[in-house]
Amino acid sequence: MESVYTMEVLMSVGLGLGLAAACGFRVFVPFLAMSIASRAGHLDLSERFDWIASDVALGVLALATVLEIGSYYVPWLDNLLDTVATPAAVVAGTVAAAATFQGTSPLLGWTLAAIGGGGAAGVLQTGTTLLRGLSSISTAGFGNPILSTAEAGGAASLASLALLLPLVALLVVMTLVLTTGVKTARFLGAREQRRSEMHRAA
Repeated sequence: MESVYTMEVLMSVGLGLGLAAACGFRVFVPFLAMSIASRAGHLDLSERFDWIASDVALGVLALATVLEIGSYYVPWLDNLLDTVATPAAVVAGTVAAAATFQGTSPLLGWTLAAIGGGGAAGVLQTGTTLLRGLSSISTAGFGNPILSTAEAGGAASLASLALLLPLVALLVVMTLVLTTGVKTARFLGAREQRRSEMHRAA
């Protein structure tokens, strides 16, 4: 009985963190997937989150998804969006995780959602922001549409994986967050070192 409960908790965590991490690529794609899955009877939402499956929410999320994905193909607007995307991704990741965590108290659920869901979304969004900045500099922005396509595909793929195979999604999220976090820390450390060297040289 205890092993069954443990498996259910792991699947709930995998589902929540998978959807949350997908918010690090695109904010609205995971919520659209949640709305469709809930309406199809494939996803049970936590209390107070039934609105995600409503007709109004489905329409708004579909429109927001199209606008968000399309906006990232507009030159330099993609870089501007990245300035607000990181805090938005953290909030969205927290909400997405909280909406799917089952069997926990509200306080514990929101705490886990903020740390795990918001943290995963924030790390991945920070990584894509830095990558887009490098692409803008090295390719004068011409390589950004390729990156935008990869991000949209990553959001859709990760959200689908979370809904279909939560445990696999959990492993993927852990790998992505660890890899992205390490590479981001190294990049920021190297950049800070170069600034210090230039400062001393001046």
